Amino acid sequence: MDPAPRDFDALPRDDELGLPVPFACGTEGEVGGPPSLRRLDGRRVVQCALSRICGVCGRTLGRPIAFLGSEEEDSRNAFHFPPSHLDCAERLLLLVRDVEVGVLGQETPPAAWVIVTTAAFEYVRPGREDPDRRPTFQPNARLTSSC
Repeated sequence: MDPAPRDFDALPRDDELGLPVPFACGTEGEVGGPPSLRRLDGRRVVQCALSRICGVCGRTLGRPIAFLGSEEEDSRNAFHFPPSHLDCAERLLLLVRDVEVGVLGQETPPAAWVIVTTAAFEYVRPGREDPDRRPTFQPNARLTSSC
C-alpha cells in the first residue's frame, strides 16, 4: 500500500472492524499484518511528530491542531495518537466512539473520547522509569476540549 497522504475516504480499511485505518496506524506489511486500527505504527508516530503531519490523513498540519484520545489522556495531557487536523479527528471520532475494542493507541475502549485543540504541542519520549514506554504528545496552550 502506498503510504502517501490521502483523503479520509481513500484510507485503507481495517479487515476486522471494516473502518478506515489512519496514517499513524500504518499500512499493510509495515507493522506485521494488514492495516489495523488496533495498533500504532511507531515509525509513523515519529514521522507525524517530527514532520508535523496529520495522524489521520498524513498531510501537513495547520491550526488548530487536534488530539483525539481518552478522558484519562486528557487529564494527564499526554495523548498517544498523533496530532490531526480538526476535521480528520472529528470524522475519526464518529467512527471509533462505539468500537468495543482498544483502538488508536488505547489498550481498552475508553469510557469517553475527547478532542483537544491547541496551537502547539511537545513530543515526549518516555523515561526509563515510565511504565508506559510509548511516546506521548502534550498539547500546550489548549484552545478547546470537547467530548
